[in-house]
Amino acid sequence: MKIIAPFPGMEPLARNMAAVSGAEIHPVALHSFPDGETRVTLGGDPAGREIAFLATLRDPDRLALPLRFAALTARELGATRIGLVAPYLGYMRQDKRFHPREAVSAPIFAGFLDACFDWLVTADPHLHRTPSLSALFNIPAHRVATAPLLADWIAATVPDAVLLGPDRESRQWVAEVARLSGRPYDVLTKHRSGDRQVEISLPDPSVLRQGTPVILDDIASSGRTLIRTLEHLGRIGAPPATCVVIHAVFAPGAEEAIRRAGARRIVSTDTIPHPTNAIGVGALLAAAMKSS
Repeated sequence: MKIIAPFPGMEPLARNMAAVSGAEIHPVALHSFPDGETRVTLGGDPAGREIAFLATLRDPDRLALPLRFAALTARELGATRIGLVAPYLGYMRQDKRFHPREAVSAPIFAGFLDACFDWLVTADPHLHRTPSLSALFNIPAHRVATAPLLADWIAATVPDAVLLGPDRESRQWVAEVARLSGRPYDVLTKHRSGDRQVEISLPDPSVLRQGTPVILDDIASSGRTLIRTLEHLGRIGAPPATCVVIHAVFAPGAEEAIRRAGARRIVSTDTIPHPTNAIGVGALLAAAMKSS
């Protein structure tokens, strides 16, 4: 029987995964010293057992060293295999050098995790030019797709949905969710001139006449993409839109700004713990973990 070792804040998702997989739960304890160093303590004896650390990497700089400490401690104490379930996998966006001398962080971070773990499970990683996780990782790296869960939630909650993707990167999720839910969709274009400066094209009015708009995006961080899309919808008189987000990164103030822009509702999966969580991924992650 595997051990699930959730990092702080991940206990609810761990319980959902354990209910499906039958794994034991032994939480990891972190203690921050005044000088900024962290003491990591495993919650149970991993000797002769396989252990899966559960940590969402919304804040990878803060968690990277504790993850390494936890994994190497489990190995020292006799764990047979050591995995990482990272529902949200950070540092995947920077997959090329956009400016001279800047770090290409995606393969570097993948190498960092390779050195600590025997396998990885994540949900819908933010891959741009990288064809698959296997192009970055040497360890077995498994991606679970949340599209069926999103489609089920939309079909049950917004049955007349018209799905809108705010940029071409969202097409892969929007098209699949639209196919599974049997609803029409449109994908807009986006021009980003800075971390918080985004311009979005107008949606096709003929598509919008087919139902209630649902904006689907994989990551909401600053929220500017969703805000600009909502503003455009408001200008053309569309009904208030529901925003469905896979990974609720949400920088400070982002959720409030999205609501002020006219969002009827904001929902997310629980890959990152957040008050907007409404779609659970525990069963998907448990199945992938069980076969890893």
